[in-house]
Amino acid sequence: MNKDSTIDLARLSAMDAALASRLLRDVRDATLAGQRPPVLPRPEIGESWGRMLRDGVDPDHDFRAGLLGVDEVEERRSSSPLLRVMPVLREALVSVAEAAQHIMVISDADGRILWREGHPGVLRKGDRLGFEVGAHWAEDVVGTNGVGTPLVTRRPVQVFSAEHFVRSHHAWTCAGAPVTDPRDGRLLGVVDVSGPLESMHPATLSWVRSVAQLAEARLREQHMGGLERLRAVAAPALARIGGRALAVDGNGWTAAVTGMPLLDRVALPKSLTEGRCFVPSLGACKAAPLPGGWLLVVDDAPEPLGATRILLDVSRPRRWSVEVSGPAGSWTHELSLRHAELLYLLACHRGGRSASGLAEDLFGDPARTVTVRAELSRVRRYLGGLLAHRPYRFLEDTDVQVLLPGDPLDLLPHSTAPAVHRARTPAL
Repeated sequence: MNKDSTIDLARLSAMDAALASRLLRDVRDATLAGQRPPVLPRPEIGESWGRMLRDGVDPDHDFRAGLLGVDEVEERRSSSPLLRVMPVLREALVSVAEAAQHIMVISDADGRILWREGHPGVLRKGDRLGFEVGAHWAEDVVGTNGVGTPLVTRRPVQVFSAEHFVRSHHAWTCAGAPVTDPRDGRLLGVVDVSGPLESMHPATLSWVRSVAQLAEARLREQHMGGLERLRAVAAPALARIGGRALAVDGNGWTAAVTGMPLLDRVALPKSLTEGRCFVPSLGACKAAPLPGGWLLVVDDAPEPLGATRILLDVSRPRRWSVEVSGPAGSWTHELSLRHAELLYLLACHRGGRSASGLAEDLFGDPARTVTVRAELSRVRRYLGGLLAHRPYRFLEDTDVQVLLPGDPLDLLPHSTAPAVHRARTPAL
């Protein structure tokens, strides 16, 4: 093979499994030794190996903490939205996985395995490898793998034999796809199918990707069904209200409104209780519980903003958030990558940034102002009066703090924004 070529799954699948494994082992060994490999690894694998080398993951030994206890596993299962789509995942994956000598594995967003089913013999092999319920399979813990790597890349990934960074995993092949919350893009976990390296097939990745998409579609259906039920319950109460009011589910998604434009979602206080509360995009409100959600009646009398401190947390690789706190209480909102980028840039430019300036920062193209304005209008739905415009900026009387990762290279690692890239690699 040409040393400048990149191997792909189609080539691997056409080879004898043992031959393919030896080839990938030579590629891995040369890469780890800093030499030119006989053929380049696939881009997603090479990028993962680079992260492992930078993070100091041991390529020859699998070191990790112990399993989660039974109680913590059950707690994570019960609180995971994936629990609601487990019947779909089982129906689509388990019977085929058993026949193909594979196992199905479902992890949460931390890389902890919460469910595992499939071929009995492969389950026993998984036990010996530590591939069991409660185990931690994040990429920075056990290297390149079908659970941890999709959590980092947020894309489906297939890992064959010696493409696994840690040597003890080379007898396995796995394909994993992330599952995201269709309501807000929040990462929920990974659907993975794994088995002996002889069972590798390139179509496995498409199969797993399709099942993950099916799970997301079912979550979307359940969400819309819940809003329909809440809308029916709230209708009589909203009809009796003369001012502004809305019915929202427990996550702030709007089912119905009266006296105001329809909002997709509002950011609710952390611990919402009946009575007076402060909702950032609405101001002071009175909250009353409804089956499946809340009735929020907006107090249209002038109220001070109350929020004085904004904490932007971009210290973790995949879970970014903004927390607002002050005399009126506190609340936290998880951020998409784009919103994390925008708020980070505004925190860096307290004097303000124009739409064209932000477009230059994000895309290297100052003409992409329409995209910037659209995203910032979505940000304002939960940050409300805390953001000013012309230019875009945080209000002067807010205390804005940013939690950064320990290593600048870990700042929003999936971001391709030129300004973020410059912040990761400051001039020496």
